Amino acid sequence: MPDEAQETNQDTKSVKLDRPYLIVLGNEKGGCGKSTTAMHIVVSLLRSGYRVGTIDLDARQKSLTRYIENRRAFATSKGIDLPMPLEKVVPKSELRSADDAEADEKARFEATYVDLMDHVDVMVVDCPGSDTYLSRLAHTAADTLVTPVNDSFVDLDLLARVDADTHKMIGPSLYAEMVWKARQRRSVADGGHIDWVILRNRVGSLHAKNKGRVEKVLNELSKRIGIRHIPGLGERVIYRELFLKGLTLMDLKDSGGLDGRGMTMSHVAARQELRALMDGLNLPFLSEQEV
Repeated sequence: MPDEAQETNQDTKSVKLDRPYLIVLGNEKGGCGKSTTAMHIVVSLLRSGYRVGTIDLDARQKSLTRYIENRRAFATSKGIDLPMPLEKVVPKSELRSADDAEADEKARFEATYVDLMDHVDVMVVDCPGSDTYLSRLAHTAADTLVTPVNDSFVDLDLLARVDADTHKMIGPSLYAEMVWKARQRRSVADGGHIDWVILRNRVGSLHAKNKGRVEKVLNELSKRIGIRHIPGLGERVIYRELFLKGLTLMDLKDSGGLDGRGMTMSHVAARQELRALMDGLNLPFLSEQEV
């Protein structure tokens, strides 16, 4: 751990937090941009001077971990310094008994947290796109829960049940109920609060009427269960290209852009989206100058 911590401490500033702040990326649906969003949050915080650790709970796909591995390989091949997080993976238990498996996973998750806590200011947790015990543990521990969704009723179905004719919200759906229970457990455990933020990804490509209907449902959900919803990342090819190099929008100036092409107007617009996203998260330890 000391060597890794030294790598992460480069170009950082002293941040006074009582304990690491926990940002959890969660959604029980794949393909919504959790890992891409997580990596951009990680690098934005690293470049603001914070020491960041990542915990990947999807030990099968390990999308966030693969992103970080690609980043390390790219930096080595190009001979450049890129800020790096401390990354950890927590696999599912292989014990057969459900009770034993849950106890094992709880111990692994807590041990990983303890292993990182003295070396980081912020932890970013990437959950699998399914309902697992590890995911529920992370949701309960979250200070900020970020749920990226594609701005459509297909993705919204996990958050709310919607009347097909009126497009009005009937009630919270499975995932929203799971988060509600996580909030209750957190309140009982330490009196803490989970700030739940819905990221509306790929909003720009949608028909205005459908976008308005989705927004109405989210507004109603906000009133009922206390969520916030903000614009997320747009539908841009660059995000898929960045993954292979382990880069984010915040790295393009230092790395000379993709394939040395430099920054394009599309890249500049995407960076503005990211700044708006970080501002919208309203992380309590960030100053306005850092966002």
